[in-house]
Amino acid sequence: MIGKMKMKLCLLAAVFLLPWTLKARSSDPDSLLYTNHVFDSNIKTVQLYKDGWNLSYPFISLNGSDKLVLNFDLLGDNAESYYYTFIHCTKDWQRSDIFPADYSDGFYENPVEDYTSSFNTTVHYVHYRVNFPNDRIKLTASGNYVLWIYTSDQPDKPVLTQRFVITEDAAGISMTAHRPRMTADTDKNQQIDFTAEYSGLRVNDPYRDFYAFILQNGRWDNARKNLKPDFYGNNELKYGSLSDKNVFAGGNEYRYFDIRSIRYQSEFVRRIDFAQSNYQVYLFPSENREFKPYFYWQDFNGKYYIAIQEEKKPDTDADYVNVYFTLPSRNMVEGGKMYVSGALNNWNFDSNNVMIYSPEHQAYECTMLLKQGWYNYEYIFRRDGTSDSVATLFEGSHYETENDYTVILYYRNPLERFDRVIGIQTANTLNRLTN
Repeated sequence: MIGKMKMKLCLLAAVFLLPWTLKARSSDPDSLLYTNHVFDSNIKTVQLYKDGWNLSYPFISLNGSDKLVLNFDLLGDNAESYYYTFIHCTKDWQRSDIFPADYSDGFYENPVEDYTSSFNTTVHYVHYRVNFPNDRIKLTASGNYVLWIYTSDQPDKPVLTQRFVITEDAAGISMTAHRPRMTADTDKNQQIDFTAEYSGLRVNDPYRDFYAFILQNGRWDNARKNLKPDFYGNNELKYGSLSDKNVFAGGNEYRYFDIRSIRYQSEFVRRIDFAQSNYQVYLFPSENREFKPYFYWQDFNGKYYIAIQEEKKPDTDADYVNVYFTLPSRNMVEGGKMYVSGALNNWNFDSNNVMIYSPEHQAYECTMLLKQGWYNYEYIFRRDGTSDSVATLFEGSHYETENDYTVILYYRNPLERFDRVIGIQTANTLNRLTN
């Protein structure tokens, strides 16, 4: 009992050690502080997933047995002393109006103690790993969370942030994907209808108190947000029949390449050279798929996994290589920028994955420093002044495309001060797609 009281006191004290002015600094729901973002250019290969399943989405149940694991690398020979903490957020990814003691039990600040230097690689790095919940910290409330990694001297300036969600599993959700009925592009889009059953909750106003989000392949950048039910009654919420807000562009199956080996050229790898002290991997020029018919192949829905063929410990034995992407185009597309997109860059759009048009080669080109493994990616053209991140130009879009869709159901009790997550369900269109 005394030990637990000490942990609680430490938790309350930490509230005042970390600047509580962050909420005042940013009321923007898209603030980088509460997204999946890397603030230090020397940090690479950031992945957050369920322990034991590195292609899973970072969603776990409150008081469940699942744990999440964060992996990342710091380039260079010198290790850095990092700490981690958790921030509870609203459904719209702003900081919640509750204190850490309201959503966690244990020490608010914890050191990242699991780290190892790379072995026999041309690019040196230190690999870090954080597994949670653990003996030092447990999370006691459902909702949206951001994991912060920071140095001890700058707790208000994270080096990286990662989103995850904890659910109470208090609502059952059933989903169906089908060709949309209320839009013109029925051959290009997918509509997600779902029903949520919440018989275990006492709710006064279902239309006001529930909010639903839909994610495509775990992405937040193109999520459908704050959806309201079309019908409700008998402890059920029904979404989709009267709205086009739950319609997504189906997109195409993701492109892929395999760089698990730097000795042998795999499919889509044109050449591997050793120059400038490390390996250079040149992919074959990509084809334009915008007007081609749909063709199915198995992919990871934009994700990647780290692996190597010649060694046994990919976390520390996998090397970093420069990967060269080429997208032929007779002319530069005006009015925006082209990007190599996917989990390989946290679904962000920045200088790391922007493509530069070469008039000489009549192609868009990009070079990315990536760790050995198997990667999915696609090309996205983002128009200037917009946040549109739909991949149709050069990729095409088809209603048959295999995608994951995740429904997250939030509940805001008027007597409480935070948004609860009462249900999460993920379904794949291969199993749920209907005409």
